[in-house]
Amino acid sequence: MSQVDIQAYLDTHRQLVQAVKGLDQQRLTWKAAPDSWSVTEVLAHLADHSIVISFRIRDILAGTTARLPAFNQDAWVAGQKANDGDAADFLSLFGQLLHYNSLLFHRLTDEDLEKAGVNAQGETVRIADILKGFTKHVNTHLGQIERIKQASIAI
Repeated sequence: MSQVDIQAYLDTHRQLVQAVKGLDQQRLTWKAAPDSWSVTEVLAHLADHSIVISFRIRDILAGTTARLPAFNQDAWVAGQKANDGDAADFLSLFGQLLHYNSLLFHRLTDEDLEKAGVNAQGETVRIADILKGFTKHVNTHLGQIERIKQASIAI
């Protein structure tokens, strides 16, 4: 398991909890513009993304040869009316999915982590790359949350 840093993957939950600590409902749901995301919507997106990569990884491990599914993140967030949801619920689901996936990751060998599938863009992606990419993706959204927090201070 030297190819992936499972602790960094798991630590994304703690980082998100810290990022939203102390934010009231108004700041959690504040949007700079109608087509931008709130902090709550970012959290919903990350929970959705965790669901999607969970499926992709399991599909690769199952030996499925179909292209790995993409998802329209903006449509998912809008369609589920994420800003009307509870940020704590999205964080809880995110943390539970991380834990559930980490149990799987601990069972995988280096050979398993090299298994690959073809993403929606036609690129070959290894499980190890998916895990590293997911952690990087969360870190990008941590920056987004910080920018939203700073912009919402004036409310």
